Amino acid sequence: MLVYLHGFRSSPQSNKARRLKAHMEGRGLGHLFWCRQLPPSPEDAIALAERAIETAATPVTVVGSSLGGYYATWLAERHRLRAVLVNPAVVAHLSLAEFVGPQTNLYTGETFDFRPEYIEALRAIEVSRISRPQDCLLLAETGDEVLDYRQAVAKYSGARQIVLEGGDHSFTRWDDYLDTVLEFAGVLP
Repeated sequence: MLVYLHGFRSSPQSNKARRLKAHMEGRGLGHLFWCRQLPPSPEDAIALAERAIETAATPVTVVGSSLGGYYATWLAERHRLRAVLVNPAVVAHLSLAEFVGPQTNLYTGETFDFRPEYIEALRAIEVSRISRPQDCLLLAETGDEVLDYRQAVAKYSGARQIVLEGGDHSFTRWDDYLDTVLEFAGVLP
């Protein structure tokens, strides 16, 4: 099963989530896709993902984009899972500190409060060193205007890395790597 974790202010309606779901459905693998709206609280987001992991009938790979990549890294370490990190946040507690306060979901238009205690919660789940880099696949574009791709390259040293010139934070060549993600997850031969 693929547990897809979207980014900050994002949703299951994001392009990457929708495209991965559609691609899996087209291959008869739709039943192996999980993606839910993550709550703003890191503790609640992790708890929701852990419930999906614990109840999965098949081995799980976590796929995370941006803040979802930060969560996926922690979940992969804690539960010894494979992880696909797409333009992942590496130091979320630092990069999100300026966003404390009222926020709006980019896809649903819903507003939520990103609280100061969430920054501490993010700090608490920071993975300082990847213990099993062979279980990680990094997909990054150098044109990411939100996060510095070089931080991810350094963080996931030893992992399989696909770093593409140009692009942006949305990972513009996502569709070109959907089968790569499924192969890494072990759901395609």
